[in-house]
Amino acid sequence: MLEHFPGLPGYGPAHENIDTLTQHLHDNDEVHLPELGLNFRVLEVPGHTRGHIAYFGHSWLFCGDTLFSAGCGRLFEGTAAQMHTSLSRLAGLPGDTRVYCAHEYTQANLRFAQAVEPENADIAAYQREVEALRARDEPTIPSVLDRELRINPFLRSAIPAVHAMAEKHAGISLPDNVSVFAAVRQWKDNFRG
Repeated sequence: MLEHFPGLPGYGPAHENIDTLTQHLHDNDEVHLPELGLNFRVLEVPGHTRGHIAYFGHSWLFCGDTLFSAGCGRLFEGTAAQMHTSLSRLAGLPGDTRVYCAHEYTQANLRFAQAVEPENADIAAYQREVEALRARDEPTIPSVLDRELRINPFLRSAIPAVHAMAEKHAGISLPDNVSVFAAVRQWKDNFRG
């Protein structure tokens, strides 16, 4: 973009080494886009990377690779505890928040969510809706946070059915929500469904 629009401001995480940034952003900074009449609050959400950030405003969440519809990003630089904390923070946003993630992974994520919670009717219903959208070559993004709280296994570590299935798959007792999240994330990393 800078080749075509020299001088364009570059917003990004202060804790990442990105040469083209003109605005290095920290948690709770505000980004003002007066040309569009928009303002966003910056949320530091480490886990996928150490410096990952999201932008929240106007009931919109731009979350990069932290949260996907029915999924979450891999742990490239961060820890399971960091990602769990970041996802918990995003889960605390208003339920009508429209979630704009960086990739269209919803179909594959729902196959995994179904494996984690085979009795979850919300997952099955959303899976049918997503299949119809994708058959028409339509996007599944944005999602809505209320729905994600009902179908996304990475936001549901405290749900007994998710905890039980994670323990069954891991073959060990998982003492807390972070260990459940870590087991589910590791399961997804190797899932072939």
